[in-house]
Amino acid sequence: MSFGQGGSSQQWDPWKPNSQQPWNGGSAGGSPDWAALADASEARAKRRRLLFIGGGALAAVAIGTAVAVAVVSAGGSDQAGPGTESQLPGVSDLPSATGTVPSFEPTSAPPPLDPKDFVASAQKDKAPLSPDILFPGTQLTMGDTVYKKGPTADTKNCASAAKATLPKVLTDNKCTRLIRVTYSRDGVAVTVGVAVFATEAQATKAKQQADAKSIVKSLSGGGVKDFCVGAVCRSTTNAYGRYAYFTLSGFTSGKDVTEKDKAVFRTGDDLQEFTYRQIRRRGEAQASAAAAG
Repeated sequence: MSFGQGGSSQQWDPWKPNSQQPWNGGSAGGSPDWAALADASEARAKRRRLLFIGGGALAAVAIGTAVAVAVVSAGGSDQAGPGTESQLPGVSDLPSATGTVPSFEPTSAPPPLDPKDFVASAQKDKAPLSPDILFPGTQLTMGDTVYKKGPTADTKNCASAAKATLPKVLTDNKCTRLIRVTYSRDGVAVTVGVAVFATEAQATKAKQQADAKSIVKSLSGGGVKDFCVGAVCRSTTNAYGRYAYFTLSGFTSGKDVTEKDKAVFRTGDDLQEFTYRQIRRRGEAQASAAAAG
């Protein structure tokens, strides 16, 4: 190693602090080596750039590692180590993307109108009423049996169309109208009597007070011979709404009815069932009209 004239024995190193820069010519009064100074400045600048680039690369590596860890962790809890829990929030901890869902009070359709309500009192039962409305047509078909329609009658004097104990029952409960109709088939005839009251309570009471001797008068004519006059006949009593209805069935020949005469029982049952359906249909029609209005 050689030493410059008049200089320090320490070699100048641009990367070491306090190192002395050599001078050309070794003269204290000489000019500095501007080329060397420029080279040193360039070297320092280059080193700073290398350090900056290296630091940025390290930061990028660190960020990349963090993202990789997050992605791996998001793959499921099975990526976590034994005895550890995932650091990701659970579903219940995540905020809703749509906010609070509005709630509405439950609604229900109004209950259907009860047909019986419309035939339970004179105040609501306003539809027209007559023998031909209640018992339309000229014949009645029940299952495979056809009954021929005979004479009809309509009176406001209920007691006049009843016999035995029935007139008193109708009068005491203020019957306002009694409609009758007769149907016949193969020598068997049945008269149906429909008693009309102002309220359901009156009709129900009339049904309860009626006994085995409470019968309507048979209605003959129009090809139907007299029946149930001095002979044993079968009778029924029932009620629906403000209507009480009675049947009287027997032979047009005047023969007494016995328990073995199934045709007579069947005729009375068919007409009792048909009468119930007609009164109920009356309520249904009025209920439908009220609902539509």
